[in-house]
Amino acid sequence: MKYIPGKLNRLFTNYGMLPKDVIYDYPRVTMIGNIHLYIENHKGLLNFNEHEIIIKQDQGTIRIKGKQLVIKNLLAEEIVIEGVIDSVGWESSNT
Repeated sequence: MKYIPGKLNRLFTNYGMLPKDVIYDYPRVTMIGNIHLYIENHKGLLNFNEHEIIIKQDQGTIRIKGKQLVIKNLLAEEIVIEGVIDSVGWESSNT
């Protein structure tokens, strides 16, 4: 679902009709311990090595740092990362 402008967004989210991640096209991040990370609604991979993975989002980037990081699954809108995850951070874009 694409971004719905203005008051319609607030109507859908304030009255519980649709979750905010759907309306605003936000990523959904699920982490199991520090060994497994599942991200839905990503917009692509910007950088990858065994110590850092950077994932593009409409509103910025998600930066994962750790050791022995591997991408177990990469699909059009979801990604699964495993390894020893030290940090997951969000960097907003200025647009």
